[in-house]
Amino acid sequence: QFHAWTFGGTVPGPIIRATAGDLLRIRLRNLTDHPHNLHFHGAHTPEMDGWEPIPPGSEFTYEIEAGPSGLHPYHCHVAPLAEHISRGLYGMLIVDPPEWRPEAQEVALLLSGFEVEGERNRLMAWNGVAGYYHRYPIKVVAGEPVRAYVVNMTEYEPVGSFHLHAETFDVY
Repeated sequence: QFHAWTFGGTVPGPIIRATAGDLLRIRLRNLTDHPHNLHFHGAHTPEMDGWEPIPPGSEFTYEIEAGPSGLHPYHCHVAPLAEHISRGLYGMLIVDPPEWRPEAQEVALLLSGFEVEGERNRLMAWNGVAGYYHRYPIKVVAGEPVRAYVVNMTEYEPVGSFHLHAETFDVY
């Protein structure tokens, strides 16, 4: 167990889902003793990019147009960034394309690391729970399409820690 910082009371934060072009209004109420903010990846105006800290006891409403279609992480962007992410302030935004796409079983996987004794991950977890999928594997139907949303939000990892800004991967 450790003292987590959360968006919405969970680690990772809630999955936010929208269709490209939707206007999203997300209110961040900072109920902690530390400054925090909300930085969305994807395309939006600089004023809504989540660079400014929201002081303790304050709030701010972010307004962004969802897009482009794809998967975009979000996280707190207050220094030290790695600490805020490793304590749980991250999540994913799924932006569906406006046009129809084939039905598929969907799986959302957010990889993270938890540092509990300094600046090194001691525990790695998918969706906030270490070892869960080892004990309870994800089951899919053979021959049926699967759409996997995978985000790497590890920090303190010099080789495996990365995330994209204003770009996406197309993987088939």
